[in-house]
This record gives sequence, structure tokens and C-alpha cells, in this order.
Amino acid sequence: MVYIDKVKALEVFDSRGNPTVEATVILSDGVSGKAEVPSGASTGELEAVELRDGGSRLDGKGVLKAVKNVNTEINDALHGLDPFNQGHIDQVMIDLDGTPNKARLGANAILGVSMAVCRAAANETHQPLYRYLGGTDLELPQTFHNVINGGEHADNNIDMQEFMITPVERTSFRDGFEKIVNTYHTLKKILEDEGYSTGLGDEGGFAPNLNSSEEALQMLHDAIVKAGYTPGKEIAIAFDAAASYFYNKDKKVYELEGNTYTADELGEYYGKLLKEFPEIISIEDPYSEDDWENFAKFTKNYGDRVQIVADDPVCTNPKLIRKAIEMGLANSILIKLNQIGTVTETLEAIRLARKNGYTTMMSHRSGETGDTFVADFTVATNAAELKSGAPARSERVEKYNQLLRIENQLGEDGTRLAHFPNDVDFD
Repeated sequence: MVYIDKVKALEVFDSRGNPTVEATVILSDGVSGKAEVPSGASTGELEAVELRDGGSRLDGKGVLKAVKNVNTEINDALHGLDPFNQGHIDQVMIDLDGTPNKARLGANAILGVSMAVCRAAANETHQPLYRYLGGTDLELPQTFHNVINGGEHADNNIDMQEFMITPVERTSFRDGFEKIVNTYHTLKKILEDEGYSTGLGDEGGFAPNLNSSEEALQMLHDAIVKAGYTPGKEIAIAFDAAASYFYNKDKKVYELEGNTYTADELGEYYGKLLKEFPEIISIEDPYSEDDWENFAKFTKNYGDRVQIVADDPVCTNPKLIRKAIEMGLANSILIKLNQIGTVTETLEAIRLARKNGYTTMMSHRSGETGDTFVADFTVATNAAELKSGAPARSERVEKYNQLLRIENQLGEDGTRLAHFPNDVDFD
């Protein structure tokens, strides 16, 4: 019977030029799998810990310690194990680490190996990764594209972090993606005509110095219309406020683009945006990761109107997701593999959310690689939604290209498409 023969790692670089871990798992018959680990800039305090080297080399961001942990401890612990028993393998690494947040070995070390084991097992069975993990009942996701970058993702004066467009009405994944590409190119022309920079942020979206987040939403609206689409019907809008980054913990107020808001006033501001732009269908992290009470209050007031996604407060952690469900924190959960650090725990987070009537949005990170694992994983889990940046920069576009390949493999006519709000009744 085939078994894990060797696990090894290498320090490579992500889309921001920062070091990250590439892991390779080699099976006893020579079949192998490889994976690269993404890294976030806007990170929640409760995320699993990336192990960085510190010191002066590469501004302290090197990952040679994590690489060493893979090549020594993890390699020794996994030698001889069954590559098809993903849950056992991930638990062995969790136990080996021995900390609640994977800080000793590094979540970047553990996740890289966890994903590489999946790839090796899929390759051993001569199946695509999405098929190995997901079986036959599969659907292509609705994608959310961050076409104007702000907050931690861009060096501009917009405090909200992501302004996204999503194809609502589409006949295929390709049809929806083409609509997004057309709108993205139209947005660029609008920015050029109005004298704004068309430089790109971390996630491939434009990063102009606009006067406000409201102006960014207006530009998205205008781009949708000028591209020939109906806002809300064919192309809708979503945004990630990432409110933790403009929350003043000491004063317990939100400081957004020169204005100071109490929690209630911020809720009224979001309500104003929803009235002004009825094509907004999803809002992520409208309140700080520490402000659960007001986060839940906002969901109670607006959750029947819009998808409200929890990211920083729960960090793909099943324990935190259970707490969020009990409190009515949101009605959707953002899913990031490297927030929790193993494939098995990520699968548990998705199952828990969907079982309790929450939608799930799979997500890339701002520091990405060319690895398309997240695209296959989204299809395999029927997560139904995926955000992976703008249709620009190869580390973003490759995720979408992989979805196009999967659609082609499944057969366009027979492919099921996820449609918002993913059969979840918010009422």
C-alpha cells in the first residue's frame, strides 16, 4: 500500500515579494504533490500564526524556520502514513505542534504540507484535485472581484478595504467572468477620463486616491452601466469594510475618512449606502473583530436585506464560528485556508456554517502565489462563492483560469452554477 515517503519544503516568494513556504509530499511509489502557502496583509488577531524568522534578512519575514520544521519534525512524523487519511495526517501535525494557534511549527509549515498531501493523493488516484476532494456533485462558484483596492491593500486614502463586483445573471462561469472583465476595463477608462491613477493595489484592483468610499461605490455603479449591464441584475456590488482597521479601541468609535462614527452612526451610514446603491448584495466585516455586539446588531437590522460576512471575528475557526452562530453575528462566513492552517479544519468550518444556514465565501489572500488550490477547493466543497481579486495579475487570474478549465472539463452545458444567495433563506 502506498504511503508518505518524504515531506520537504522550500522558501519561495509570494505576489508581494515576501517569502512563503512551498511544500512537497512524495509518496512511496514516486508520485508527489506540491503546494504554496498564501499570506494576508489584513489579518485577524485570532488567525493561526505564520512562523517568520525575524532578524534583518528580508526584513525579518523569512520562513527558513518553518521550512526546517517541515524538513525535520513534520517529515519524520508523517513518514509511513496513509496519504488518503487527510484527517489523521492533519491531526498528527496539530498534535506535533502542541499550541492552540500552530505557533511552534508555524501554520504556514503545516498548511503547506496539508495541501500538498491532498495534491499527492489526488495525483495518486489520477483525478483532478477538485474531483478527488469533492466527488461528482459539483458547482462552479459565484465570484467576487476586488476591482478598487483600499485600506491595507493599497497606498491611497480610501479606508474601506475592498470594493467588489460580482456576476449575478450568467449562463456559464465563462459568461460571468467575461462580464466582469468588460466592467473592469470600463472602470479603467472611467478612471483615466477623470484623471485618476490606474495603478494597482495588492489584489489587482485599481488604487485611486478618491475622496471617499462612497465615491468608489459610485464608480463601480457607473462602470457597470457604461459596460452595458444592469446594476443588481447582471452585475452586483459588494464591499469589505475591514472595520477593525478604522476602529479606535480606546474611544470605541470608528474613524472613517475624516469622519468619526459611533457604532449606531456607522450602521446608519451603511444603511444610507444600501439605499443609495441597492445593487449592494454583500458586506464583509462592517464592524471590528472586537465589536461583536454591534456586528450582531447590524445583522439583526440588515441581515434580511444583504449578505453580511464575518471574517476577522471568526478566522475560519470552528470554535469561533459556533460562537458567532449562537450570537447571530452574521449570515455568512469567509473561509481562508491559512487562517486556520489545515485542510481538515477548513472543511469543518465550511460544514458547520452551511449546516446552520450560513453562506460561505472562499477567499484568497492579498499575498498570493500561482497555486490554484483554492479554485479546486471551492468547487470541491460547493462553497458557492469565491473572491480572488481583480481580473489582473497572474496570481489572481490563474484562479479564474483554473475555474474555466474545470468548467470545460465538467462540460459547460452540464455544469451547475451557484447563484446568490446560495439557497440560504435569510428570513
